[in-house]
Amino acid sequence: MKFYKKTLPSGLKVITVPMTGTQAMTLLVLVGTGSKYEHKKISGVSHFLEHLFFKGTKHRPNPGEVNQALDRLGSEHNAFTSKEFTGYWVKAARKHFDEALDIVSDILLEPLFKADEIERERGVIIQEISMYEDMPQRKIMEVWEELLYGDQPAGWDIAGTKEIIGKISRKDILNYKNKQYVAENTLVIVAGNIDAKDTEKKIIKAFSRFKDGRAGPKKPTRERQTKPAVYCSFKKTDQTHLALGFRGYDVYDTKRHALDLLGVMLGGNMSSRLFMEIREKLGLAYYVRASAQHYTDSGYLVATAGIPHKDLGRVVEKMVDILHDIKENGFSEKEIAFAKDYLRGSLALSFESSDEIASFFGEQAMFYKKIETPQELFRHIERVTHDDIMKVAKELIRPGNLNLAVIGPHKNGGDYTTILARI
Repeated sequence: MKFYKKTLPSGLKVITVPMTGTQAMTLLVLVGTGSKYEHKKISGVSHFLEHLFFKGTKHRPNPGEVNQALDRLGSEHNAFTSKEFTGYWVKAARKHFDEALDIVSDILLEPLFKADEIERERGVIIQEISMYEDMPQRKIMEVWEELLYGDQPAGWDIAGTKEIIGKISRKDILNYKNKQYVAENTLVIVAGNIDAKDTEKKIIKAFSRFKDGRAGPKKPTRERQTKPAVYCSFKKTDQTHLALGFRGYDVYDTKRHALDLLGVMLGGNMSSRLFMEIREKLGLAYYVRASAQHYTDSGYLVATAGIPHKDLGRVVEKMVDILHDIKENGFSEKEIAFAKDYLRGSLALSFESSDEIASFFGEQAMFYKKIETPQELFRHIERVTHDDIMKVAKELIRPGNLNLAVIGPHKNGGDYTTILARI
């Protein structure tokens, strides 16, 4: 898979990835800022700003006009805010690339940030926060990261709190935007049925006025843990939702590939140990899964499940038993080969679509000096051995690294701390 990268004098990076066998293209703009770059008084401003870019521009000033222009293309489009970067994307037929580029560059270069629109969107975001409070299957991951990282940016909700969102001013928003949305902190990726050179020229022209400057840094994530930790977020729910796992590796640690494979075998598919034991044999969960997360300065592997309230202790004990067995006995060569096949196959399927390709190359360029192709990633996975996985398991699966977050009608986490300590 060929790709082309160009860094402009301003620092803006442009990546084009031509693809055959598709009539689609995806335009993705990534900005290297997110909730980890905020301080407490403006927690949630990255996400607030993401919303506001769609609320009117110099050339599309009326409410809804930006979305109407995108809908007219028959496109899929959206934006997202994560802890370490923010993205804006459009997936459309290749013939609509020029229009898509015009719209996306317009919202990022010519936003109006009208005071009345900011007030309206403030209410929208508060309702979004309320919506996620009523979705414990999603909320459990926010509770999990709050348990891991505490009162620092890495532990804060990306959307902020209702109280802070209610107080963030237009001046706060503009100051943050002017500091973080600069050319050297931004990259533009297009993947799909495109001509690489022509596309690159059009991107350079469209973003030629992107502001110069150096973005503000984020504070490093602090990690301190010497014993198992449990946090119960009390809520009257029909299910108990839990997240159980351990601290892991950042995006630069080569051991992350072994941890990814461990995550697949633990709970990455319907053949995994957690799925077979907790759903198939015990019938205690509809969803049960596990995966690894890698940030630039921290990481973890976590298993999640929705279970009956009365069986929380039973499920925690079973998960701990499974982790203990992995730590002591590992996996068979057959299981490891199966997991590699699964990971290779699922990645290959995802790389058939232009949006997944754009995301892959975008994140590679965001975090690494050298961009690896999907084929190079496959080779890293293939090189992982049984010994590599065992070293990771023994290093990470230990009481002083274990955490349990719970949402449901539970108030006392002491009993579960004792269970975690058995590992």
